[in-house]
Amino acid sequence: MTNLPRSIAMIHTVAGLIPVFDTLLSSELTGWKGFNLLDESLLRATIRDGSPSPLTHRRLAVLIGSAVDAGAEAVVVTCSSLGAAVEAARPFCPVPLFRIDQGMAETAVTSFRRIGILATLPSTLTPTADLIRATSDRQGRDCAVINRLAEGAFQKLVAGDSAGHDTLVAHHLKLLVTEVDVVVLAQASMARALASVSEELGGTPVLTSPELGIRHVKEHLSIY
Repeated sequence: MTNLPRSIAMIHTVAGLIPVFDTLLSSELTGWKGFNLLDESLLRATIRDGSPSPLTHRRLAVLIGSAVDAGAEAVVVTCSSLGAAVEAARPFCPVPLFRIDQGMAETAVTSFRRIGILATLPSTLTPTADLIRATSDRQGRDCAVINRLAEGAFQKLVAGDSAGHDTLVAHHLKLLVTEVDVVVLAQASMARALASVSEELGGTPVLTSPELGIRHVKEHLSIY
C-alpha cells in the first residue's frame, strides 16, 4: 500500500510569496504535501486598522478552520502582521498551528542580544517585537530590541516599483546594522532586497522568515 503524503495548509495574504513557500515545502518537508489558501484582504484590513481587529481575528480563525476541514494536519500562517490573530486562534485549532516568523525569532534570541527589527509596515513592527520579547522571556534571555521602519517601501512594492522598494530597504538596513548584533526582516517580501546590499553589511547577520520558519515547522512536525 502506498503511503500518501501528509497535508499541510499555507495561509497567505501576499500572492507573490506562494511560489517561494511552494519551493521551500518541496525541499524541506518531504512526506508532506502543501496546499495554499490566499486572502489578501486580511492584510489590507490590518494595515488599515493598524493591527488585527476582532473581525480579522474571527476571519482568520474561520480560514484556519476551513484548512483543517479540507484535511490539513498542520497549518502555517505566512503573514507576520497577523501574529496576534494566530495566537488567538491557537487554542481552538486541533492541529499544529505555526507562525512563519517563530523560527526567525528563536534563532535571533538564541544567538544574539541586540536585535534589530526592520519592517516596511507599522502593523508588522509591533507583532514581531512582541514575538521576540515573548521568545526571549520564555528562554530566559536578556535581549534588547531596536525597531526601524523603512517608510514608503511597501507602498512602492504595491505600486509595482520593486527596485524602489529594494533601495529603501537596503538603505535602512545599512543604517540599522551599525547599532545591533543581528537584523530581523519582519516581512518575507523584504528578503529580495538582500542580494543588492549583502556585501555592505559588515558581516552582521540578517535573518528572514521563510527559510527559518519552514525549518522550524519541519523540526516540530518531525515529532508529530
